[in-house]
Amino acid sequence: MKNNFSYLALGAFFTLGVMAILAFKPSEKQSTIYEYKQFSTVESIIAGGLGRSRILTTDQSGTLVEKDLMNFYSFTGINFGNITNNDKLIVDKINDFVAEGWELTEVTAGSSTSQNNGSTSSGIFITRYLFRKAK
Repeated sequence: MKNNFSYLALGAFFTLGVMAILAFKPSEKQSTIYEYKQFSTVESIIAGGLGRSRILTTDQSGTLVEKDLMNFYSFTGINFGNITNNDKLIVDKINDFVAEGWELTEVTAGSSTSQNNGSTSSGIFITRYLFRKAK
């Protein structure tokens, strides 16, 4: 009986030792290869609505595809209706990409203005949307 208990304790100790070693073994990393896709928005910041605002994408053949956006400004100043319209178009584009299996991974925004005689007269607001999906 004492001998059986010794074998049982030794077996349990060995099993726990193996489990402890395997528990801390680093798992094998599976590298996922991704395909990337991007679209950009360029929104004009020019008084009087004289600028050009667009959503820019490149199709699978490498051809530039442009979709018109409204300018931030109209003749009366900042046009919040135009901004709302642009937001809807941009979110629709994001939803289209997501529906095709793309995952939005990064958004980068920036702006640039030019000055004439010390006053800001024009500029652009650009945003890039980077998507990925596993190949």
